[in-house]
Amino acid sequence: MPVFWLQEDEYIFPHPDQANPDGLLAVGGDLSPKRLLLAYSWGIFPWFSEEDPILWWHPDPRFVLFPPQLKVSKSMRPYFNQAKFRVTYDQAFAQVIAACSTLPRRGQRGTWITDDINSAYCELHKQGYAHSVEVWEGAELVGGLYGIALGKVFFGESMFARTANASKFGFITLVRELTEQGYELIDCQQKTAHLASLGASAISRADFLAILADNRARPVEPRSWGAGIH
Repeated sequence: MPVFWLQEDEYIFPHPDQANPDGLLAVGGDLSPKRLLLAYSWGIFPWFSEEDPILWWHPDPRFVLFPPQLKVSKSMRPYFNQAKFRVTYDQAFAQVIAACSTLPRRGQRGTWITDDINSAYCELHKQGYAHSVEVWEGAELVGGLYGIALGKVFFGESMFARTANASKFGFITLVRELTEQGYELIDCQQKTAHLASLGASAISRADFLAILADNRARPVEPRSWGAGIH
């Protein structure tokens, strides 16, 4: 199956069904807000190393979380009962994405959050599309995550924790808030044991695309989450 090369002056993507068995759909293009927003509206996301061209992916199956399926383990409940951490939104986006890019991860060398990725998502944050969740212990940022919100779907990108369960605390808090706001899906991209333990599961590309087709019909209202998710 061919891999499609994108031109910088053409804002189009091949249909996700054209992705190869690994999920690679296209190469090239740019990381402009216009292209990124088009990509995410179809569930396409960039993921590449510093030395690679821009690679665009659409894996099948897709790992997602339907908010009602969120699982909160017994071991996490004391964290909420004791208000172990404080959670904010869009208060430290640059710090969150920097932490996601620099904290070492088991079995992973380097980072896919390149300087270009960092700049592109910071611009989307300024425009009100990319959002961060910050987890604080006192005055210290100990965990967090970031992603893109379009319609009633949140496309998660990356998370980090400097303290045990900090990112999980932030994720659970976010999902509960998004549930109240009527969000229908959190895209987790690919399976991890961490996300599976929180209730995420795999669905087919066809089912994922059907959800996104309905979501594209909804109005997109970019704004800061600094005063809360409303």
